[in-house]
Amino acid sequence: MEFRKAGWRTRLKRFALAADSWLDAGLWGAGRRAGEIHERIRSIADRLTVNGGKRIAAEFASEGLNIGIVVAIFVLALALPAFRIGNEEALRSQVLAVTFLDRYGAPIGHRGARHDDSLKLEEMPDHLLKAVLATEDRRFYDHFGIDLIGTLRAVTVNARASGVVQGGSSLTQQLAKNLFLNNERSLDRKIKEAFLALWLETRLTKNEILKLYLDRAYMGGGTFGAAAAAEYYFGKSVKDVSLAEAAMLAGLFKAPTKYAPHVNLPAARARANDVLNAMVDAGFMTAGQVDSAKRNPATPVDRKRDSSPDYYLDWAFDAVKELAAEGKLGPDRVLTVKTPHDIAIQERADEAIESILRQHGPAYRVKQAATVIMDPDGAVRAIVGGRDYGASQFNRATAGQRQPGSSFKPFVYATALSAGLYKPNTIVTDRPVCIGNWCPKNYGGSFSGSMPLTVALAKSINSIPVQMSIAIGKATGETHEARAAAIGRKKIVEMAHAMGLTTPLTDTVSLPIGAGEVTVIDMAAGYSVLANGGRRAKPYAAIEITNSQGEVIYRHDRDEPEPKQVLSPQVAQDMNFMLSKVPTEGTARRAALDGVVTAGKTGTTNGYKDAWYVGYSGNLVGAVWFGNDNSAETANMTGGSLPAMTWKEIMQFAHQGLELKPIPGVPAADPKGAAVAKAGSAAPSPGASAGHMPRQSFEVLSAVSSMFKAVEPRRVASRPMQVGARDITGSEPRVR
Repeated sequence: MEFRKAGWRTRLKRFALAADSWLDAGLWGAGRRAGEIHERIRSIADRLTVNGGKRIAAEFASEGLNIGIVVAIFVLALALPAFRIGNEEALRSQVLAVTFLDRYGAPIGHRGARHDDSLKLEEMPDHLLKAVLATEDRRFYDHFGIDLIGTLRAVTVNARASGVVQGGSSLTQQLAKNLFLNNERSLDRKIKEAFLALWLETRLTKNEILKLYLDRAYMGGGTFGAAAAAEYYFGKSVKDVSLAEAAMLAGLFKAPTKYAPHVNLPAARARANDVLNAMVDAGFMTAGQVDSAKRNPATPVDRKRDSSPDYYLDWAFDAVKELAAEGKLGPDRVLTVKTPHDIAIQERADEAIESILRQHGPAYRVKQAATVIMDPDGAVRAIVGGRDYGASQFNRATAGQRQPGSSFKPFVYATALSAGLYKPNTIVTDRPVCIGNWCPKNYGGSFSGSMPLTVALAKSINSIPVQMSIAIGKATGETHEARAAAIGRKKIVEMAHAMGLTTPLTDTVSLPIGAGEVTVIDMAAGYSVLANGGRRAKPYAAIEITNSQGEVIYRHDRDEPEPKQVLSPQVAQDMNFMLSKVPTEGTARRAALDGVVTAGKTGTTNGYKDAWYVGYSGNLVGAVWFGNDNSAETANMTGGSLPAMTWKEIMQFAHQGLELKPIPGVPAADPKGAAVAKAGSAAPSPGASAGHMPRQSFEVLSAVSSMFKAVEPRRVASRPMQVGARDITGSEPRVR
């Protein structure tokens, strides 16, 4: 009764005391039980305690386990991309195999893979399979994708030799590399390769892996797979190759370029002999069975390279690969590409560059040159990427970046004219101008005073483009001269890129007079904008592309967007009018063509390291560069000398027989093109008949339908050069 009468505060206190008592008792009990468990664990641990050597081993094992776990996590992290790379589509995909045709439909070359995976594994000769397994993976049918025994053996052999003597990758790992990876030598790639090999082993049988390897491995000469290599090297089906030929094919897997028989036959035969010995060591054949093959080594068919526009084909192949990457060509990888290539212009360009370098190169201390010839819409007709493709495959026309000098000035003038600040008859003054402590100078070191803008461009005055950059900036409201010049240069860069330059142009005070770096093909593309009336002209290599079934899957005129108007027609005409004075009154008199109105601009850089001439008619555009690969200075070579001379040699020939088109804004000297027609009809083309179709008529019909194909008429060469090495006139400003 007394408890019931207790107040709520008293009851709360009693409840709190009870809860505290329960909690204390629970914690004490839990602590006692934990202590008992700890004692038991310590007792067990005491019984497991080891001393001496056993303790050291246990410590090492424990640390090794920890390190192993960390390494496993690291390896797994590196291997994660392999799980994304491995897919069924990659197993079915092929490398591009492209056959190129010229503008008239005649084959000019091949790039990419030569595939033939139509044969079954059972149809391939037994001695070929044994040769491959003996050299590439003798334990192929015994391992799970990674040959641990073979890897250990390779590590041991390489350690003894203090270098890489023997490879440890299994055939499955090599296939994984060929399908999904590259040849980079790194731990990351090896880890991915191992995981992808395991992935392949879980999805394919051993015979399927071997067949895929034989079909996809690169074997030199542009061939992929044993079947294609047998046809290329020996002119026969892989089913018919002899033991000696099989050994030579198997030897290619290790180093296809080094052991390609059409490149180095002695090395290929020595490697084939090693393969035959490996077959005996592996127990696949006896010494007596391979003796005949050793005494009678394989002899490949003659694959001496015919004349081929290799620089053009390399660039065209890259362009086709871009189209394929963009998804414009569908899944087929065996393609035929009709190009705008003109074999006659190509040959003339090759001959002109070699002739001028041979005749004048020593005097000017110049060893290299490059050129690109294209239509005003961007269709590339010829590329010379260097003097000798066999000596250097680097394409100086499409990949080499050099300073353009004064040939960059049309981009500056076009920007200024587009801003409405100048006209061709605007009077400008050649005077000292400085931005900070930089002051450009002219070729002769003096200033010429006032003159029309047309004369300033024709004579390539250096101070005018710099003044233009300042004026362009001030037109935006900026009054500070240096800041205005920076704004002007930014707009000039934007215009240059809009007109076709693709290389980054570093913003320096000397940018307006050509201190940036450009490529030859970009310069041709930029000037094409002027030749076609102001439209962007992206260089292209494919007029039409068909797949392996003969279906047209791409046409440039159908599948590419309409060219963008980047200059107004009036600005293009004004630029053309001014540039047409350069070959007649300015620095490029040696580029003037007989009977053809042209326009263009010379360029020479500081120290005479680079010399340019970029010019055009209403029909063709051409950019020519001369210089040295190591950027060594030449002997006062200007754009008005060798580049202008070379441009004329190529273009005078290229315009023969053409129906001349006018340059927008420039009056035609001969509307009917009579002078050129006469030059083109001086002699009949070799192989031409009385009824042979004129070139211009053929090109019209060819554009209407690809069904019309003909052999391009050869044209007689124009008169040989008779210009002395030092007979150079005209002045060319330098970049200071």
